[in-house]
Amino acid sequence: MKYLVFIFFFFSISALSQSYSKHEKAVLSEAKRLDSLMQNNDDKIIDLLCSEVSFGHSNGWVQNLNDFKKDFSSKKVIYKEIRQSEVSEIKKLKNTISLRRIIKVAGLYKNYDFEMKLAVLEIWIKKKSVWKLWSRQSVEIKP
Repeated sequence: MKYLVFIFFFFSISALSQSYSKHEKAVLSEAKRLDSLMQNNDDKIIDLLCSEVSFGHSNGWVQNLNDFKKDFSSKKVIYKEIRQSEVSEIKKLKNTISLRRIIKVAGLYKNYDFEMKLAVLEIWIKKKSVWKLWSRQSVEIKP
């Protein structure tokens, strides 16, 4: 039974990894890295962002790069958990990839706990062979 579970897991992972192109895999990896850096409040997150980045939050709040840097360094929002549960769409056109995914987020906003499920649309562009986040819009999914 143990071997059967291992074989199922191995083939499930193999099938998943084969369903994406090299560029799509790279963007999925960068999206995972973005979540991790945001959750750990790591300043290296700036390296993933275009200078023209725009964040649209589920509460209607919109940030450019300078707004994001200021709020991120002040810890206005502290994320305790960011966990992706689904990739619903990924499309590539030239040096641009759009990624739709579902994430669960939990944290603190001005010392108030929050937890929500978000539908996120991210637009990643390739600049000098590196994928950068150009735009991100999130919408809360109500239970």
